Amino acid sequence: MKKKVQYLLIIAAVAAGVAGPVAYFGGRQGAAPTAAPAAATAAVPQLQPELQALLANYRKIIVLLADEKSLNDGERKAANQVGQALFHENLERLARVQALLGQAQALPQSQRDAADDALLSYIESSADLFDADRLAFREVLISLQKLAAADQTLPAIKLHKRVSEDLAALEDIEKQYDKELSGIFGRFETRAIVPKRERWEDYIAKLRKLYSREQIMKDYGVIVPYPDPPKTAEQEEQGKEIFGNTLPPKTVVLTFDDGPHGTYTEEVAAILKQYNVPGVFFQVGQNVGKLDAQGKQTLSKNAAESRRLIDAGHTVGNHSFTHAQLSKQKGEALYGEIANADAMLKAADSRRSQLFRFPYGARNAEGMAVLSKLGLRSVMWNVDSLDWADPVPSSIANRVLTTLGKEQRGIILFHDIHERSVKALPMVLDKLIADGYSFAGWDGQAFKVAQGSRPEPEKIAVSTGYANSYAVVIGINDYQKWPKLQYAVQDAKAIRDTLVNRFGFASERVFTLSNGEATRNNILAVFHDKLADARLNKDDRIFVFFAGHGATRQLSSGRNLGYIVPVDSDPQQVSVDAIPMTDLQNIAESLNAKHVLFVMDACYSGLGLTRGGGNTAFLRDNARRMGRQMLTAGGADQMVADGGPNGHSIFSWTLLQALGGKADLNGDGLITATELAAYVAPAVSSVSQQTPAFGSLPGSEGGEFVFQLPAEAEFLSAQSSQLSPEAIAMNSKLDSGRNQQADGNTVVIKNLQGGEQKIAAPKPVDASARQLAQRANDKGLQLYKEKQYAQAEAAFTEALKYRPDFGLAANNLGFVYYKQEKYAEAARWFENTIQIDTSRAIAYLNLGDARMHQGDNDKARKAYSSFLELAPNHASAGYAREQLKKL
Repeated sequence: MKKKVQYLLIIAAVAAGVAGPVAYFGGRQGAAPTAAPAAATAAVPQLQPELQALLANYRKIIVLLADEKSLNDGERKAANQVGQALFHENLERLARVQALLGQAQALPQSQRDAADDALLSYIESSADLFDADRLAFREVLISLQKLAAADQTLPAIKLHKRVSEDLAALEDIEKQYDKELSGIFGRFETRAIVPKRERWEDYIAKLRKLYSREQIMKDYGVIVPYPDPPKTAEQEEQGKEIFGNTLPPKTVVLTFDDGPHGTYTEEVAAILKQYNVPGVFFQVGQNVGKLDAQGKQTLSKNAAESRRLIDAGHTVGNHSFTHAQLSKQKGEALYGEIANADAMLKAADSRRSQLFRFPYGARNAEGMAVLSKLGLRSVMWNVDSLDWADPVPSSIANRVLTTLGKEQRGIILFHDIHERSVKALPMVLDKLIADGYSFAGWDGQAFKVAQGSRPEPEKIAVSTGYANSYAVVIGINDYQKWPKLQYAVQDAKAIRDTLVNRFGFASERVFTLSNGEATRNNILAVFHDKLADARLNKDDRIFVFFAGHGATRQLSSGRNLGYIVPVDSDPQQVSVDAIPMTDLQNIAESLNAKHVLFVMDACYSGLGLTRGGGNTAFLRDNARRMGRQMLTAGGADQMVADGGPNGHSIFSWTLLQALGGKADLNGDGLITATELAAYVAPAVSSVSQQTPAFGSLPGSEGGEFVFQLPAEAEFLSAQSSQLSPEAIAMNSKLDSGRNQQADGNTVVIKNLQGGEQKIAAPKPVDASARQLAQRANDKGLQLYKEKQYAQAEAAFTEALKYRPDFGLAANNLGFVYYKQEKYAEAARWFENTIQIDTSRAIAYLNLGDARMHQGDNDKARKAYSSFLELAPNHASAGYAREQLKKL
């Protein structure tokens, strides 16, 4: 208790320091902690950072807790949690300071006197300290006073007198700052020092310029999530225990308990596949892996069966760790049965569901409370096969069918650990299918029947409405009679790779022509023959990219007509052997596809075009409208600007960045052609002489070509790539130029006739908190690659506010701290990541690096070792072994 009192007196000093000047030490204005005098720190160099950190931590506690009454329960709990961490850090720091003072007194007399004088001068009269800040050093002065008292020399007697006078002055300051600080630090069971009421507001205002509550908490691994919206009646119902009698008529859920079994689980899964129906498998944790006394998990071979079930579209739920009768358990034993099994299932596959089934159906109020705390949901049954007792398969089947005859719906309880259950299952399925029953699976919120066959993993086309995606990608550098280009082929290759690797276009549906392949006949053959042979249907989309020369010819009517120039075109015969825009318009109208987007990295003019609009019900309405759109790099008499980063033209580089996520202007995870143009056109024109144009081709019904951004899954680490300085500089110019020309998401750009138009992104599509978290994480990754660490930190923070258990964002936030050399903060977030997902190997590697930079070799060694145990063949395993050798 004495140490707490001593520490809080020090901390109280800090808080008071920002309140305002008081006369005792000259009334100097306070500021952020700065260096102690050179004479003091030169003698004992470790003293300076300890004193600064001592002062900073106390100021942070004040910021955290000064207006506690305004905080909600979650914010208050988080603030107290971090405040306690800061408090105990300073207890340890004070002990180190006192030890350093003892070392200073062992120096030769002249050095010791100089160091003592410099230290006291800093405390007494530094312009960087408020008077209340000086209270932070009260225990430092007391320690110095005791050391002086033990020495009977004349310099020591003078030192003792000087320190005593300083302590007396601090007593007066302490009396002034009693009330408010007692409220803040009373929770720590110690005295508090509070500034005068009339100075308190000034003090808090000054502190808040130095620190923010949110940043302090985030630095200590705590982010307060966004409050949940009020639950609807339907959501209230969803939070309750699930029984089969609430399912629609003639609907069943097949559930299997007690696995995974080395033989029978696989046989059950094979039967379900044969009948094309989903199942829910409630698994016992100890069947998936072992847990040692230290809580370390070791997965068994059965864990692979859990992953295979999920891969096949089934659901895996929690059935406790040892299959104990939980109604007889309580406290830590009860919690461990549920939480340890959940952790083991997560280790096997993070896609495990939040469903839980009590062994024997035996539950109590405490067990239900544990489920609520862990975010799990109890699933019971109303059709019991009794396969655990009945040895006869036909009898088991008859029992199920007879019960269903009465209930007409239900959750059926089987066990995937008995051969008799495997034999009974086909009998049940044959009869239920013949009687017209539907089979429901878990969709994350409720048991629902999928349309048609069991749904496959979600593809991009699910939300955008496309069946198949086609592309024509053309790049020409080596013209026969036109000036040769440098970057067109590289641009085309990058676009093709983006379509295939990022947006899921099947490689066999991306038709590529480069250099000598891109003759007039071959280009037209792709459209007239290859796309025709593909048998396009009305729900397909086609993306066309051309990088090469463009030309403009003025017709006798005075109207301009634009052309794209094939590799074999003659500049003197443009009208004969180049491809006019009118041909592309006709091609676009003839293609039996929902949406077609032409992106032309070439400059020309000469299209009479119209543009369609959009509304808030975007995806639904967009699926009904044909779309034929075009985005060009510039107009007549403009040259395509080469010299972009990584061997690209400015236009194509900007297009690639836009498709990387920058063109998602409304943040809904979708990039429409209009958004693409609204980003690319002003960005390109801001850094070049080009003025890109955009519009819809004749025959368009206002439909929009749509890209759905894929969810990023990269766990940042030392192996994560970042853009080159050249690319970062260019992106900065593009973003700045685009923002200067935009009014929010609205921007004025050229239309395809050469006039001006206003375009804007549609209103965002509604999204769940999980989707919003993923988008924020993806934005953070984009910012990280551009080394915009502060903005990346904010994005990952946003992701964790939406989804506190988002291990990916937690790791990535930690790595952003790491890149800024904030190793303690980084380590906290890597540890948070491991708590969320104990099987995430890369977080252990990152934690080892952070601990090594902190000088905590024992914790670094443990983290590297855990990484190697989880991922002995990882690409970074050699690096981890080398780090262990250094330790």
